Amino acid sequence: MKGLLLRLSGLDADAENAVRVIGFFDRLIAGRASPRALVRATATLAECPAGLADPSRGISLRSEPGAAAGERSVREFAETGLVWLERTGAPLPLDEIVLERFAFAATVLLEREHDRRDDAALVELVVSADAAEAERSRALRAMRFEPSAPLHVLAVAGGDAAAVLGALGPDARAAALGPVHAVLARDVPADLEHRTPDGTRIGIGPALPGAGAPESWRAARSALRFTTLGEGLPAVVRHDRLGALAAIAARLRPEDIAQVADVAALDRLAAEPHGDDVLEVLVAFCATGSTRKAAARVHRHHSTIAARLSHAERRLGFSFHAPGGRLRLDLALLLRHLRDEPG
Repeated sequence: MKGLLLRLSGLDADAENAVRVIGFFDRLIAGRASPRALVRATATLAECPAGLADPSRGISLRSEPGAAAGERSVREFAETGLVWLERTGAPLPLDEIVLERFAFAATVLLEREHDRRDDAALVELVVSADAAEAERSRALRAMRFEPSAPLHVLAVAGGDAAAVLGALGPDARAAALGPVHAVLARDVPADLEHRTPDGTRIGIGPALPGAGAPESWRAARSALRFTTLGEGLPAVVRHDRLGALAAIAARLRPEDIAQVADVAALDRLAAEPHGDDVLEVLVAFCATGSTRKAAARVHRHHSTIAARLSHAERRLGFSFHAPGGRLRLDLALLLRHLRDEPG
């Protein structure tokens, strides 16, 4: 929201600036901000402590808790909710419009929070392989998805799942299943990767009829495993673009991978001093196909990269520059990664 923040103390209470304040809160609503993020953004906008409380929902939030409490300007919302600003001096000209939009945003976002909690149980049922087809269909219809219509399931890890929902549109629904969010969406924008916050990883399952959501969910989790292969690689991976890699991830079990000598050699290499650094170099080399490009990617001198590669070749027992050598190394790194990133 940095690009949306205004210096309220420098604005007059005219129509143009009122519209800017309204737009500020509209964007918070469109971005599905959490109640905590709403309070924090309002305090930044107003340049004073701000708070939100709703006893019926068990919510009490205040931003800038270290700041001295001043005179409260309060606005009610819903039946039991309150929002407020705390100023030690006189109210600013736009405080009234800020409070009005703060209260409106709180009403909308808290209602969405309630709906999301209801949706979470439905999403969990939809992606569960153990659910009966009739139960799955009822859950889909409760969220206004037609069971026979195409539906993507996404696996979202790290970062801000709410921002991903905002990028997918108002119809998207989500549930936290352990450290990964399962997200249902009718469509996935082609530029989702460019609209994904830093630190967020996404695996995208194929579009299947809603009744096939468990299969799309399995595929999404499999695709998610490929988002942590190395720095500079995609943070958003579509399962239907993995090709043969999808079959490798689906078929090979950890006990199968344990039988691969090249993977065992990589484990021994990783256990040596500076082993993690050597593995990072190997990943960069496979991704770029060049000693110099690998050096640029990991910010090392190319002579250091050459030495690391030579050392790894001796440990693994084959040349990375021989015909098929880089492919063999790439496959060994992939198998080791899949072993350590269970779907």
